[in-house]
Amino acid sequence: MRRSSECGSAEHLISRRQALGTLAGAAVGGFGLSSLMQEAVAADMKQKGKQVLFIWLDGGMSQFESWDPKPDSEFGGPFRSIKTSVPGTHISELMPDTAKIMHHLAVVRSMSTKDPNHSTGVPRMQRGDPANRGVPYPYLGAAVTKLLGFPANGLPPYIWIKPGSAGFIYQEAGFLGSKYGALALGDGKPPIHIHRPESVTDETDAARHELRRLANARFRLDRRDSEVDAYEQSYEMAVQLMKRKELFDNTRLPAKDIERYGTHPLGRHLLQARVLLEAGVQFVKVTSYHWDTHGDNFNMSQQMVPQIDKPFAAIVNDLEDRGMLDNVVVVLMSEFGRTPTINSRIGRDHWPDAWSLALAGAGINRGALIGKTTKDGAWVDGEGYDVGDLFHTVFRALGINPNKAHYDNNGQPLPIVRDDCFAIDGALA
Repeated sequence: MRRSSECGSAEHLISRRQALGTLAGAAVGGFGLSSLMQEAVAADMKQKGKQVLFIWLDGGMSQFESWDPKPDSEFGGPFRSIKTSVPGTHISELMPDTAKIMHHLAVVRSMSTKDPNHSTGVPRMQRGDPANRGVPYPYLGAAVTKLLGFPANGLPPYIWIKPGSAGFIYQEAGFLGSKYGALALGDGKPPIHIHRPESVTDETDAARHELRRLANARFRLDRRDSEVDAYEQSYEMAVQLMKRKELFDNTRLPAKDIERYGTHPLGRHLLQARVLLEAGVQFVKVTSYHWDTHGDNFNMSQQMVPQIDKPFAAIVNDLEDRGMLDNVVVVLMSEFGRTPTINSRIGRDHWPDAWSLALAGAGINRGALIGKTTKDGAWVDGEGYDVGDLFHTVFRALGINPNKAHYDNNGQPLPIVRDDCFAIDGALA
């Protein structure tokens, strides 16, 4: 049964089940960075050990009830703004824990991203809205994996923690090829069959591996490489994770950590993300659904916003305390924001024209408040930023120069991000 607060449009249903579930699209193997481009990227890298935590609040978090409150405006809502650890910067009272870590964050209040639909806005935001080159571009996690290279620790480089189904989502790799896809952990649980039966000896297991290799070689004769590559990559990832089963043993987690992060799905998944980042996973995406508050926005926000406030503050603090925040780029965002006006169901609708997101960590200007909106929050007051600008910012924070790095599409160089965009002014340290 559909929640009354959710969007009733066909695009919304597609967004939930397709754009963020099956992520339809064909992955074509055989593409990568040319040797010259690899050298250029390597020369520009400041560090090879950079990581990313990408927190996606699917549906559209309200900026009015989070980063950009307007309590004195006509449609500002019932919630107050509160002081933060950055003098002069205020956020919603629904985010008291985040207010205490504002000095670690850069908040962009002037995002203006054009697309008001879930089905097209979600892939646009996660792919960086590249110019149409006739090929499906990779999602951010796959792009980072390609540009930074596979880490030497043997762990899957791109893990996606999400409610619901699991599996190897090779479609996220786009034209880069299946091996750059995302290993999805449904509800944070490890891949099935991660525990080898005690009855299977090392010798038997080795024989099974050889049989699988021979079968795949025969299977590959009549099929696209990408189909077999996706299967082989998911199998190899499972093999590596079998050696690291402790990453999924929640009994090892201190009770105080579980309490700090919260026992709701988003809290549990962000704590799982911290464990994976500590282990060396290069890119971790955490998705939370049901942020589409077309109805009962204020009560829904009162329930939902604290679910990101507490664990977000906890993971930023933990990364800082462990000396990891200088190495991990943190992005917290949705596909758009919410309208300044209130609809007949006391909800806020889709609004890409003026909304907010937060950044933290490696290469990010800590304590920065970037951009502003008009008094009623309807429009950006001054310069607005699109998703291409965000991708420029993230890549540069990772030590990747978007003006020098290119993908190689069978000899054709393709830009890794729109060349008509630039890094967000003031976001980089």
